[in-house]
Formats: sequence, C-alpha cells, structure tokens
Amino acid sequence: MIGISKLYCGTVEPSDALRYGRESGKLPSHLLQFSKDKKPVVVWNMGRRCNLKCVHCYAQSKDIEYTNELTTQQGKELIDDLAQFGAPVILFSGGEPIMRPDLPELAMYARSKGMRAVISTNGTLIDKKMAKVLKEIGLSYVGVSLDGMKETNDKFRGLQGAFDLALQGMRNCLAEGIKVGLRFTINKKNVEDIPAIFDLLEKEKIPRVCFYHLVYAGRGSKLVKDELSHEESRKTLDLIMDRTKAAHERGFPMEVLTVDNHCDGPYVYFRLLKEDPKRAKDVFELLQMNQGNSTGIGIGCVSWDGSVHADQFWRHYSFGNVKERKFSEIWTDTSNELMKGLKNRKALIKANADRCAKCKWFDICNGNFRVRAEAIYGNVWADDPACYLTKEEIGYDEQK
Repeated sequence: MIGISKLYCGTVEPSDALRYGRESGKLPSHLLQFSKDKKPVVVWNMGRRCNLKCVHCYAQSKDIEYTNELTTQQGKELIDDLAQFGAPVILFSGGEPIMRPDLPELAMYARSKGMRAVISTNGTLIDKKMAKVLKEIGLSYVGVSLDGMKETNDKFRGLQGAFDLALQGMRNCLAEGIKVGLRFTINKKNVEDIPAIFDLLEKEKIPRVCFYHLVYAGRGSKLVKDELSHEESRKTLDLIMDRTKAAHERGFPMEVLTVDNHCDGPYVYFRLLKEDPKRAKDVFELLQMNQGNSTGIGIGCVSWDGSVHADQFWRHYSFGNVKERKFSEIWTDTSNELMKGLKNRKALIKANADRCAKCKWFDICNGNFRVRAEAIYGNVWADDPACYLTKEEIGYDEQK
C-alpha cells in the first residue's frame, strides 16, 4: 500500500512509526506498512459464495453452495496459530464473507485472541441489523468495494441496484461508529468516475479510500485489455494526489491509499521534489520503511479450502494446506523454492528482468507484483509490466 494522504499531504511523519518501535504487533493499522518485522497480514477467503458476479473477481465466485470450506472449528484453529505466530491482522474476505453465518463468531474469536479483525465486503448485505452485529464484534475496519458510480458499478458487479445497496451498507456502518472505507479497482472503464468518487466520499463523510491497480488474476485476467496505459496511470496518480490535497485543504482529511503498484511511491516522491523538497526527504524515509511489495512476506492468504497462497492473487499456486500443517509452519518453510524466492527476490529478479535489474528504486519497490510478471511473461522474476516509471526515472541508462 502507498499512503497518498500520508506521503503527499503529510498526515504521518517518519517519527510516528518510530515512536511505536515499528514492531507489527504494536503498530496501529494505519502504520502497519512501516513495520520492520513484517509479520503477515492474513487474508482469509473464508467462503467462496457471493451474491454478485463481479467481472474482475480473483476468486471467480458465484452464488452457489461450495464444498470443502474450513469448518468453524478449523477456522478457530487457524486463528489460534495466527495469533501465536504474531500476525497482527486477519482480513475476512470471500466471496462475500457476510454470507457465511459464522463470520461474527469467528471475527469475535480473532478479537479475543488479540488480533485486529477486518472484513472486505461488497456491502450489499449490511442492513441496519448486520451493522449492529459488526459493531458488537469490534471490527477495526470494514472495506466496501465500489468500482464506480451507479451505472458503472452495477455493470461491474453484475447486479442492478448493487451501488445503492453498498452505499446504504456504508451508511449503516457509519451510523454505528464503525470505520468504513471504499475500495476501487482502477481500469479504463471506470477511471473517469474517480472525481465523482471523491465527491461521494466527502459528501458521505467516508474517511478512507483504497484505489487498487488491476491485477491479472481470476476473472481479472480477462481485463488486461482494460488496463491503463503507463501514461494513463501517471495521470490517474496525479488526479488522486490533486483531489486528496484539495479535500485536506477543505478540512476533510480523508485517508487515501493506492494498492498493488509500488512504483506509485517513487512517483509521489518525484512530484514532491518539485513542489516541496523538504517534505520529499521525509517521504523518502517513509518509502524506505515501507519496503515495497510484501507478497510472501507481510501479506499472505488462506483460501476457503485451507490452501495457503503468497497473497490473494496467487490462487494457482499453493504452499500447503492448514488442514495438514499450521500456517506458521508453511509460511516459514523456505525449502519451497517460490517461498524462498519471494522472501529473497532481489538476485532472482536482477538475473531475469531488464528494467527492474537496472532500477535504482528496487529497494523501495521490492520488484513490484510478481504475479503480473508471471501472467504476461510466464516468468515470476521478470519485469512487472504495470510499472510506468520512465527509463530516466529508474536510472536505466545510468546503470546500463
């Protein structure tokens, strides 16, 4: 994650992370990206079933009954292991997690073990009664996916009325005092809705938004043609920075993040070098703390059937299953070549990539998204095709 509001608008200073010691177990959620121990935030896709049919769903979910999902007891055993391992956050996802009846029980169990519990939902099922349940659980955060304004979102979600239901779900959460945020996956078909999304956030007093870059996984692998060009990505980041700053100046300091493309960090830095060199120096320190892409290090995934993945987009590769071995054992077993490579990827990328091998921002970015490189080039250690930095910006010719 790249904190646009933190980096560009200065809502968090380097000392904020340092005063917590930068241990993931002690850091508040909004500073976890700066932890130095990088205990994994674990996404548990607790159920595959979903009431929507989103065109970019990495889980390829349908509204049908699925078999072989972890039981409630197996879920508690997973949570016990994660808590003992030191994973600071468990993110309940799907499918649609609210469709799983034991979500409240499992989320409260995670809270009782000292973990922060978060859910990622389409929001359409959060009526007033469910919002009260979520409040009782003590969730740290509810992330609701919207991929545009009404017409755009409903096309993406495969259900007319999905936008209105999701918006009401967020309103119900806000009424209960739950921290809620919007999740938006950027592509050619919805990028023009971003200004209206900022207007919506301010109007509804929604305090957080995450803009996700497209990852080519699941149904999303069919949307490569709808990926932004490099120039469009740059313009979109400029727009996000402009709108974030304008909202802050109007007295609405929303938290704005971009996700799944770590070249956003250097891009923010380049802009600040021109506008505020002193602030740029602080941003550089924060980017060094961030350490770039954390797949296989600070983010992990457990699927509905118990399979362990490097993150939620690596569903085609499993390191093992929590029904047979604990997550903590699987996660620390570097006898697996891919797990070992993800944790120590620099030499592998330097040997296989071109731009990444010559990039002076490698330690800031950590090679970006390996699953995108694999999807386009058939090589996990190739360049990430979504990196939009120019050769001049990465220092290509300096190291050629």
